[in-house]
Amino acid sequence: MRKFLGIIFLLIVGAGLWLAWAIYYPVHPPTNTFVLLHPGWSTKRIAAELKNSGVIRSQRAFLFLHYVQPGSSLKAGEYKFDSPANSLQVRERISRGDIYTHNVVIPEGYNIYDIAQVMQDASLSTREEFLKAVTDNASLIADLDPEAKTLEGYLFPDTYQFTRTQNLPDMISVMVRRFHDEAKKLGLNTNVRRTVTMASIIEKETRVPEERPVVSSVYYNRLTKNMAFAADPTVIYAALVAQKWDGTINQSDLQFDSPYNTYKHAGLPPGPIANPGVESLRAAMHPAQTNYYYFVADAQGRHKFSNSYDQHVRNVAAYRRALGGK
Repeated sequence: MRKFLGIIFLLIVGAGLWLAWAIYYPVHPPTNTFVLLHPGWSTKRIAAELKNSGVIRSQRAFLFLHYVQPGSSLKAGEYKFDSPANSLQVRERISRGDIYTHNVVIPEGYNIYDIAQVMQDASLSTREEFLKAVTDNASLIADLDPEAKTLEGYLFPDTYQFTRTQNLPDMISVMVRRFHDEAKKLGLNTNVRRTVTMASIIEKETRVPEERPVVSSVYYNRLTKNMAFAADPTVIYAALVAQKWDGTINQSDLQFDSPYNTYKHAGLPPGPIANPGVESLRAAMHPAQTNYYYFVADAQGRHKFSNSYDQHVRNVAAYRRALGGK
């Protein structure tokens, strides 16, 4: 009998030592291990996922630890493990929902094709899924632009924090909500499509804040005269829509018969060509008062403006000379 009790004692001690080792001894996971725990998963499945990912030593030990410490649930989300941690620390992180978020940076002037690539690079969607979603969810902006066929122009430039447990429509909705907030601050509630389309061209034409109202005046002056905008960014966008953009504006692009090609068609294109920021929206709403109809780069990152074609030709020649002199 004493021998039997001794065996039982040794088994209990061994089990206790194993349990302490499995729970308290840190695991060194592979560098930057990401574990995605979906909503609705049972504790057993979460423990299995952590074990399979090399984050904990034992599924059974983790379950034991969880059940002897009731009162805190395990939170769904994506978790990043990049340093040694034991099962107790892993459980504490998941209990408090210390989830990993992806920073998605959308600069001013990015179009839906640019953003689609950013989302793909962040592993939040594929490029194709994003481009489909901004069409399927165009109704998100129907209150301000009922004619919108996509959300181009209405995905407000900003830095967003998304998680892989959010679905794509929800992430897109956050971007559109930011546009709504900024539009409200600016008082943009009429002629929204026209204003955002103009702002998107201004955004692509200049990065110099004080030039934006002047560039805006050039295009509004041209609009009044029914002149072609002849804006290179619209030519690029036409090629993007047609899936024929190769990174260079060719003569065939200038002749391409697209409603977005403002060399071929006078006035504004049918919709925005990018997602403008606040300053470009403000410039489109409040253009400077000028008699300018032309502008060209000056090789210093700014532009030369003119009210006559002859002066414009001289400015273009000066620009080309400046480039040739470098």
